[in-house]
Amino acid sequence: MKKLFFALAFCLLSLFSVAQEGETNTNENNGDFLDRVAIGGNFGLQFGTVTYIDISPMIGYRFTNKFTAGPGFTYRYLKYKGYDGSSIYGGSAFARYLIGSQFFVQSQYESLSTEYLTFVNQEPYFKRDWVSGFFVGGGLYQPLGRRGAVMLSAMYNLLYDNIRSPYNSPWVFNVGFTL
Repeated sequence: MKKLFFALAFCLLSLFSVAQEGETNTNENNGDFLDRVAIGGNFGLQFGTVTYIDISPMIGYRFTNKFTAGPGFTYRYLKYKGYDGSSIYGGSAFARYLIGSQFFVQSQYESLSTEYLTFVNQEPYFKRDWVSGFFVGGGLYQPLGRRGAVMLSAMYNLLYDNIRSPYNSPWVFNVGFTL
């Protein structure tokens, strides 16, 4: 866990230093603390044969006009025929750097409490455990007004575990927003 923490800190500091290179005097036109706070995240619903609910808010701080970083929270509920349902929850930290006005790169560390199927003495049972993920990638950033944007991203999980992960692939594709 210490290695993951240091890897995340290194990536965040690297992104922050890159963000600082291209920006000078950004505070002169950007207002107070609350003006630099960004809220956003992901939200998803599916009902029918499969019930899926995803609420993943994030709050960030705009250190510069191009660099935003902060924490997030995830709650997911999944239920389908033959499975009583389960909750997945946990926290994350992200760093995002805008390239131009329509592209971004991002890294994100998350730790989620999830259930996964395992076997003991050839008997199947569900076990709950904390599973870490470290995502790197980027995507399209479509500004909406002065502060808002919609983001389409492709992220690759460097810590993907095909047994315990709540994702079915190391690649994760998202649509998110920020205000």
